[in-house]
Amino acid sequence: MTVRDNQQLYATLRNEYPFFEYQSYEFNLINGNLEAEFCFNLSDKYLFKPVIKIPAKSFYSLNSVSESDVNNFVFHIGMVELISYWKAACPPKVIIRPHNLDKKQVTWWKKLYFHGLGEFYYLNGICADSDSFMRISSHGMNVNLSSAKLDDNKVIVPIGGGKDSAVTIELLTKNKVPVIPMMVNPSEASIRTINTAGYIINQSIVINRTIDDKLLELNRLGFLNGHTPFSALLAFTGALTCLISGVGNIALSNESSANQSTVPSTNINHQYSKTFEFENDFAWYLKNYMHSHINYFSFLRPVNELQIAKIFSGYPQYFKITRSCNVGSKADNWCGKCSKCLFTYIILSPFIDRDKLIEIFGKDMLDDLSLKVIFDELIGFSAVKPFECVGTPDEVMAALWKYSEQYDDMPVLLKNIELENHYEIDFNSLISEFNTEQLIPERFEPILKNALND
Repeated sequence: MTVRDNQQLYATLRNEYPFFEYQSYEFNLINGNLEAEFCFNLSDKYLFKPVIKIPAKSFYSLNSVSESDVNNFVFHIGMVELISYWKAACPPKVIIRPHNLDKKQVTWWKKLYFHGLGEFYYLNGICADSDSFMRISSHGMNVNLSSAKLDDNKVIVPIGGGKDSAVTIELLTKNKVPVIPMMVNPSEASIRTINTAGYIINQSIVINRTIDDKLLELNRLGFLNGHTPFSALLAFTGALTCLISGVGNIALSNESSANQSTVPSTNINHQYSKTFEFENDFAWYLKNYMHSHINYFSFLRPVNELQIAKIFSGYPQYFKITRSCNVGSKADNWCGKCSKCLFTYIILSPFIDRDKLIEIFGKDMLDDLSLKVIFDELIGFSAVKPFECVGTPDEVMAALWKYSEQYDDMPVLLKNIELENHYEIDFNSLISEFNTEQLIPERFEPILKNALND
């Protein structure tokens, strides 16, 4: 992990590019396909036009949805998309042309942008404050709250191709909940996951998101770059798919572990838009500005990474088909060198036989000394956790303790680690947790509780 010193570049770019404008959005229905385009203006020097395409499906009811409702939902997707383009120069003034935002909305969006860019600021060495980092002004008509009829029994489940969403779709499907899988720019692992759960692509929501090439050009030219809150985009695109498919629930697969900051004693969290804080904020925003009867919740919020790994270990049909490695995503493999690979190996190690794990990952990840720096970050020996979607140091150490109890020969990364007996207490405590900070509708909660007790 490299922390740059881009404070001066930040100040220079904000001076050279004083405003960023969300100029417009439009959507078209072409043979049942919904295509939306957004237009962003960086100080009259660069125009960006990212596109979202949602291919037609038989279960969409676009003809029964009002144009004003679709306008509202598409507009809000643009509000999330803009942050990826704004961050290139971080202009101090942001102008929203399509619609008016009230004071509570402005406060809400500034909070998402600021905390969603926490990693971006940290790794670029930029000091910014939540008040002055941007000023938002808005114009145009107010948006209207939708009253479209939705089916409260059906659930849309976003699938990323990793173990967490596999657990969610498997549990809900097994318990006869009507599920519609949803994928953004589907990976091979995502498609394999829905197939293994008993679904086909024609039964699933597919969202194709295209980034404007001009942004990639600015990255090459040395403008600012870094992590943005992708899960917030997933939330707003998921809300749109609820509207057009008539579904009343979106079930994410974010666990309680996502709430922990990546940099201790700060609000800097790689997973900010996966936290319960964002989940709660977004549920409020949905009900007040978009649709009062869409339930947005994480089905796995009450549980931690250890518990998810335990449930996942009961579904061997997913062992070889899921992928959580961002580095290896294009090649559809586990790279075997990153924090996501090492963390996933460790968290599964108490529940899946070592020989099987080696078969899945291609090697014994704990016997690779080149991973020592990442290992120290995962177990809490370093100042910060990896900037990745990984669990807490307590969960990692508890998993390693349990692993060490099962084998006599210790791999190289465990040979100098004191896995003392108190981790038995930690392991048993973690494996029996059920976090009450969650928004799961009451009728779905027993499904998860029963899975923990199996």
